[in-house]
Amino acid sequence: MNLSVIDKEVDDMALASGTRSLKILICGGGIAGQALAYWLAHGGHRVKVIERFPALRATGAQVDLRGQGIEAIERMGLMGAVRNKLVDEAGVAFVNACGKARATIMANTSGQGRQTLTSEYEIMRGDLVRILNDATKDNVEYVFGKSVDGFDQDEHQVVAHFSDGSSEEFDLLVGADGQGSRLRRAILSEGFDPYWRVGIHMAYWFVSRIASDSNIRDSYIVPGGRQIMRRSHNPSETQVYFVMREDSEEASAIHREPIERQQEFWAGRFAGAGWQTERFIDGMKTSPFFYSQEIVQVRIDTWSKGRVVLVGDAAHCASPCSGMGVSGGLVGAYVLAGEINQHPDDLPAALANYDTMLRPFAEEIQGQVNPRLLRLGMPMTQRAIDAFLTVTGLATALHIPDLVARFFKEDRGGDWRLPDYPQLQAA
Repeated sequence: MNLSVIDKEVDDMALASGTRSLKILICGGGIAGQALAYWLAHGGHRVKVIERFPALRATGAQVDLRGQGIEAIERMGLMGAVRNKLVDEAGVAFVNACGKARATIMANTSGQGRQTLTSEYEIMRGDLVRILNDATKDNVEYVFGKSVDGFDQDEHQVVAHFSDGSSEEFDLLVGADGQGSRLRRAILSEGFDPYWRVGIHMAYWFVSRIASDSNIRDSYIVPGGRQIMRRSHNPSETQVYFVMREDSEEASAIHREPIERQQEFWAGRFAGAGWQTERFIDGMKTSPFFYSQEIVQVRIDTWSKGRVVLVGDAAHCASPCSGMGVSGGLVGAYVLAGEINQHPDDLPAALANYDTMLRPFAEEIQGQVNPRLLRLGMPMTQRAIDAFLTVTGLATALHIPDLVARFFKEDRGGDWRLPDYPQLQAA
């Protein structure tokens, strides 16, 4: 869309909302960055999203919406689009080496209470990215294949220096650049480690779907603190996840190695594990993508410095183990935009309020990750695995997971409530 048309529409929205129009740069075109762009644009601000990849990164594995994240999508008016792209995942089965289910926990589709291991709202990351892009592309400027290499700021503006050698002035610079955020490193003290580690690593990729791949996610526990998961999201593809407990320097370093070396590492760690392991390892070679990561949380004392602020995983990554990573990003984007719209003439107050308002929620979803419980679900010995499957099977036979899900009033975000921002209601 022509930029002059975007500017005119933004001016019209600013007049309608009664807010001062700010010029804002968002670094990162993922879920949190685009959600923030949505709210800021509807608030009448001039928004540019810069993404270092050459095109929209509409890839990745399955993600879920829970609790306050579901409400955030509803307030955006995008729940219909999300429902049209939901993955059919009815529940989670714990299987033995023969693929026989020893326990199955179904999704809570009652619309009340807590989501179980699988959410009622499962969606592929790429589909959610495309939905957000469709909702923002007409009134947000997107720039691909370019990154922010540095910045200078004073009390009046922030100047972003781009990878192509150019520079531009903004009222605010937002780091929505994920768990490994470069902007976060720039605003933290040198040598500060923002990561809280749980000693768990994960890799995932796609393989061709076969007839036995159902809409129930299979989870196979292997001695040595390892787990294999299989879930199928369309008629032709199946997702594979290898997860393991390991505290070695090699495991932490492997995620920065070339893809070929990563695949060798994971194949070696899981060779001979049984069930469909060989099928999954063979499928690495033809997968359209392969992703390897250490499971960490981002825990920092401040999310902003001057006119630079962080949002989503860059600010408060809760890790995939929380089940609230995407929901946390959506909620954080909503709160940040709401506070900016309430204080467009006083950004220090807006950013301070953003921190005060959101931090209890961020700490709640991060606190849901208990390393001891995670290790309990990834036993080291076959005897411990057999005990885990027996207890889990008995619990499901007695419908305990269903009862817990239905009678817990809050999901993983606790009783924290999404605030109301009048300036965003018109969206």
